[in-house]
Amino acid sequence: MGLPQGVKLGVSPLSWANDVLEDLGADIPLSTCLNDAAETGYQGIELGRKFPRDAAVLGPLLADYGLDLASGWYSGELALRGVDEELAAVGPHARLLQAMGARVMVYGEVAMMAEPDALDQPMSRRVLMSTSDRRAYAERLTRFADALQTRYGLRLAYHHHLMMVAETYEEVAEIFAQSGPELGLLLDTGHAAGAGYAYGRLIADFGQRICHIHLKDMRPEAMARVRRGDLSFNAGVRAGMFTVPGDGCIDFGPLARFVRESGYQGWLVVEAEQDPAKVPPRPAVTAAREYILSQFVPA
Repeated sequence: MGLPQGVKLGVSPLSWANDVLEDLGADIPLSTCLNDAAETGYQGIELGRKFPRDAAVLGPLLADYGLDLASGWYSGELALRGVDEELAAVGPHARLLQAMGARVMVYGEVAMMAEPDALDQPMSRRVLMSTSDRRAYAERLTRFADALQTRYGLRLAYHHHLMMVAETYEEVAEIFAQSGPELGLLLDTGHAAGAGYAYGRLIADFGQRICHIHLKDMRPEAMARVRRGDLSFNAGVRAGMFTVPGDGCIDFGPLARFVRESGYQGWLVVEAEQDPAKVPPRPAVTAAREYILSQFVPA
């Protein structure tokens, strides 16, 4: 048994080149990333900083490797600005995803991150959104998600994420409890574990809203050092707090059961933010693909 019909396995380019820490993978050309992804059996890939942002260029490039575009990260600021302003800002990115045949857009909330250099600040300095502000924020997210679907045919996949306004389970739950069904959820196994809760809680409470999945594992010893030392997110990446599935402490069995039993249709994306000089990307993503597929083999 392989993946259920309608489920595709993709990979993030973060194993080859980090989007924020530009020294990580600076010497690895995009062609190496795409060739590795294709030859190791992945069906698609997400956007990364080295990708061309012109569909007329990106489309033929991915087609040459037999890869689809799974999605792409968008840095949103609805925590502090209005829906109309956000729709104006998202236009070029949304049109690119639409032209490439993507069905979801990954939304990461960056407006309330501690500045300057938020990801280099201690994680204890994360800026918190007040409970009283979350209802209006959830309403803006709902309207934005509805417009994104109407205008571009894209489902908004809200990314819960360390250092952002939806890090803890309680924060994610409040936003989704107060938002409409237009707002989709990106389930990230690693960010849930890093925030101290089991990703299965999101499946249990908001499984019908999950429209995109990032498969990330966590090295508990590294994460413990990061938390004890109150290190930054970027320092945690350099320390190896995240890794590919099968190389850390997370149990992916419940994830596979959810995909099999829920009727989930969409992408599973292997992702690991780590230093490619320390963890060669091709062997890592090869092992991760084999591990994930093994979760779908009957016992």
